[in-house]
Amino acid sequence: MDMRARQGEEFRDDLRGAAAVNVRKLLPAEVLAELTRLDPWRSTLAVAQTFALIAVAVGVAWTHFTWWIVVPAVLLIGTQQHALFVLAHDAAHYRLFETRWLNNLVGRLVGTLGGVSMCSYRVIHRLHHNHLYGDVDPDIALHGGYPRGKAYLLKKLAKDIAGLTAFKTFAYFFGNPAINTQTQQAQRPLDDTSPALRHAARRDRWGVVAFHAGAPIVAFALGGTDALVRFLVLWTLPLATVIQPILRLRAICEHGAVSDLSTPLTAARTNLVGPLGRLVLFPHHVNYHVEHHLFPAVPHYKLPRLHEELVRRGVLVRAEVRPLRETFGRVFAERSRVPSAA
Repeated sequence: MDMRARQGEEFRDDLRGAAAVNVRKLLPAEVLAELTRLDPWRSTLAVAQTFALIAVAVGVAWTHFTWWIVVPAVLLIGTQQHALFVLAHDAAHYRLFETRWLNNLVGRLVGTLGGVSMCSYRVIHRLHHNHLYGDVDPDIALHGGYPRGKAYLLKKLAKDIAGLTAFKTFAYFFGNPAINTQTQQAQRPLDDTSPALRHAARRDRWGVVAFHAGAPIVAFALGGTDALVRFLVLWTLPLATVIQPILRLRAICEHGAVSDLSTPLTAARTNLVGPLGRLVLFPHHVNYHVEHHLFPAVPHYKLPRLHEELVRRGVLVRAEVRPLRETFGRVFAERSRVPSAA
């Protein structure tokens, strides 16, 4: 494709500062070529795994609609709705399937189910990657300025779980991020992209709205009030509550309380997690965030291999790579008690 036609669409490798020196020398072209090669079967498996967990949780809770089953089901469904967000993120990077129409179809499907306009998110997320912690980074309002104290963050997370911030979250995924805390200006991501992506974003939003407005009507038509209530409790409720603190906390763990904004090695963070942390906060290997910013063309299922390669070659020696417990200690710290950089 003509590069001029792609202007306003590209996700650039972030090789600033020390990353530029180390990665370009220490990661051979043939290794990177293998790491960026897409495997449609692994992408399909990731999508199927997420849908399977959702189907089991919804199926059991729908047929046994009692509080002691519904409550854990809602929590599990929320984590898997978040996993849908992560898959939409991979599709936004064109990293699910090589066939562009299939990648966009699946990306829009998983995004729509989670209330996300994948095509709008593609525009927003491109700015985050290409201008990390810059004046036009649309994510600064969410993760910038930490640590701000344990009480501040816990209050934010409490508002999230209560559903009080859901509107702002979905406005972001519809292309309207919060005011940039550095410039104090509203963001207009669609002004900084190609006409093709701008058109796709505006069209995609209507599909998301149609699903979330129409699905409750369909549930009521097919099963009356009982089906409507079950749909709202098992799908809409976790979207408005459970997923909100997950999205905030993951974003802060990825970029909050960092010490050096000049390079993605220290402006992003890779969190080393166990099975529970992976289920709740970091599905589909999204915890390898330094690696993702360095090379956004690497699909999620190859990020562990990329991490191993960069560790073996010494690229991540001074990078923000921490166990999740240590990250929590930093992002929940008082402003005057931030641990010094390792």
